[in-house]
Amino acid sequence: MRLPGAPISAVAPPLFPAPFPFMPAYLSGLCRRSLRLFLTLLKVMLPVLIAVRVGEALGLVQLAGQALAPIMQVFNLPPEAGLVWMACLVAGIYAGLGALIGLAAVMDLTVAQLSALAAMMLFAHAIPVEQAIVRRAGASFWFTSALRVGTAALYGAAVSWLCAALDILQQSATLAWLQGSGAGERAAQDHLAWAQGTLVSLGTTYLIIVALLVLLDVFERIGLTRRITALMVPVLRVSGLEARVAPVTTVGVLLGLTYGGALIIEAAAREGYSPRTRLLALSWLSLSHSLIEDTLLMIALGADFWIVLVGRVLLTMLIVAGMARVWRQPAGQPLAGAA
Repeated sequence: MRLPGAPISAVAPPLFPAPFPFMPAYLSGLCRRSLRLFLTLLKVMLPVLIAVRVGEALGLVQLAGQALAPIMQVFNLPPEAGLVWMACLVAGIYAGLGALIGLAAVMDLTVAQLSALAAMMLFAHAIPVEQAIVRRAGASFWFTSALRVGTAALYGAAVSWLCAALDILQQSATLAWLQGSGAGERAAQDHLAWAQGTLVSLGTTYLIIVALLVLLDVFERIGLTRRITALMVPVLRVSGLEARVAPVTTVGVLLGLTYGGALIIEAAAREGYSPRTRLLALSWLSLSHSLIEDTLLMIALGADFWIVLVGRVLLTMLIVAGMARVWRQPAGQPLAGAA
């Protein structure tokens, strides 16, 4: 998952060549881009917010929560967290965010539980769309989907239960700011209060988008994005990926599965990647992609950096390295596409 539209540096040069020589022009460009992204996200988030509201009014949310309660107990998470993850699995991270906003008033999460839920959302989201891209790039839809969902479930449960056992990150996660103006409690009975709270929530989301765009632009200007890219290549190679596919995979890891998958489709046709190479690269992309944007979003919500980034990347590296050891390159077989 990534913000609709790549980071500023991925689709166009910085807004102007010199470091912010004309601040009004920069702000104008930033407002146009952030508004365009926000309107795209609004098409995803608003229907989910309305669906959650209608479900609450009809009692469907409560029924779904009761049905999911036994499952979510396995993850040491409240039943409502299951509704958030379901929305995320089907429609993407911003649909999950919409459900989280709608349910924030009735969800009581610790920072550890919020971090576990955030990590589950990062590992597994938008499965129908993203895994269709993976399938087109040359890996099994069902295998990579199961890999994402299974890894998300195991990691989320491990984080939540381990943090509880060790009494780590057990302070309450503050979600009230997602609803704004204290409208959360009145929303169950007062439609106007719900609408006001929703507008404040969407406004907060817009401000987060603006902050992310500025931060990504700063990263590009100071060269941090290039440094991160350089650091990721050896990490991918340690996982068992061929050196020639690591740079292509890095693009998807940093910018999103859509970009990485498209590049692998093109490169596989040009260089003849073996099925093993495609599976390993696409498994990496499926488990961890858009590391900068999506991670910053979850941290802004209150998730723990070490859980949603460091732990996620380390687990991905271990899983793909294990897959590489199980499916070894046959001895004496030349690399696909080699002369």
